[in-house]
Amino acid sequence: MPYKKNTGIIGGVFMAHAPQFFTLPESEDKKTVNRVKRLAKANGKRLKALKPDVYVTISNDHANQFVLHCVPPFVIHRGNVATGTFAGRDFEHRIASPEATETIRYLYREGFDVSYSSTAKMEYSLGIPLSFLEIDGPILPVFVNAYVPPQPRMERCYALGEAINRSLIAQNLSAVVICSGGMSHFPGTERYAEPDLEFDKKVLAELETGNLRYLLSLDEKRMDDSGNIELRCWGVAAGMLGERKPDLLSLDPSWHHNYATLAWWKSPGKKEQSFEPHYPSISPSRLDLTVVLHKLANDTTERDRYTADRKAYVKGLKLTKEEKKALLNLKDQEMVKLGVHPFLSFMARLHIERAPKKAD
Repeated sequence: MPYKKNTGIIGGVFMAHAPQFFTLPESEDKKTVNRVKRLAKANGKRLKALKPDVYVTISNDHANQFVLHCVPPFVIHRGNVATGTFAGRDFEHRIASPEATETIRYLYREGFDVSYSSTAKMEYSLGIPLSFLEIDGPILPVFVNAYVPPQPRMERCYALGEAINRSLIAQNLSAVVICSGGMSHFPGTERYAEPDLEFDKKVLAELETGNLRYLLSLDEKRMDDSGNIELRCWGVAAGMLGERKPDLLSLDPSWHHNYATLAWWKSPGKKEQSFEPHYPSISPSRLDLTVVLHKLANDTTERDRYTADRKAYVKGLKLTKEEKKALLNLKDQEMVKLGVHPFLSFMARLHIERAPKKAD
């Protein structure tokens, strides 16, 4: 397969999958549902316009098929077709089986012992998003255990997402991630009518800046307390997307469930310049100068020799002319431009300036 410039995850969407979207009980605000549907349809068009090779779907199992016989943390579907039914609707989507199989192999090589299935059914957590987005391309489904303790930690979810993205790049595949999951809700409990809106706003405020790694700060108790156990799905997708600002963010609260939509469809553009830390690695080419500065910062006798006669001290050193000049001046910025670690020149200068002046 020829190499593609844009491989890995090139776009994505996070969206809710509340069963009420299909059943539409009287208690549901139809305007809110219609807004979520309109957002999904628009996002679906944008994501399809990216023309990905495959759609990676991330969804949870509602204690349905992975609850009694085997409860794996993560499952990848590698069959030919995924089917399912809900509320009188049938779902059927072609699976990118060869790509899914190769992804499993890749994850094994990286130390992720994910489970896989050839017959897993699609429930509404996947059927609703794909229906609203109007996606009909090949999918690579990933199921996450969100509801049956013990669940995977957020750190593992994020790391799995990073590994899946690396597997796509290794296969020269471009992909869009479709992440299904709510925000705060407590189905089947006494807190069903008490979604934690303030918590959800706090999380979204971080994600809106592109700080998707914020999800890593959420432990099991915090997700459970706030009704956000499904954010584990978001964690997997966040690992795939990396630190990237969403192009769209929407929060539509209901009395029982906070519906959030985030989408990424624009090209990130030019890559950011390489990160240049304030304290870079010690330059091998400036090792001799670094040794001298370290002595001046930590050896009183050495400092006394320097302060007694700078020119004589510097003249006797095996340094370049440029380095000797910088050592005579002992200015931090000049040292940094040479590639010297800032803290070494800073501490040497600090000690020398603070040293008591000896009388003639």
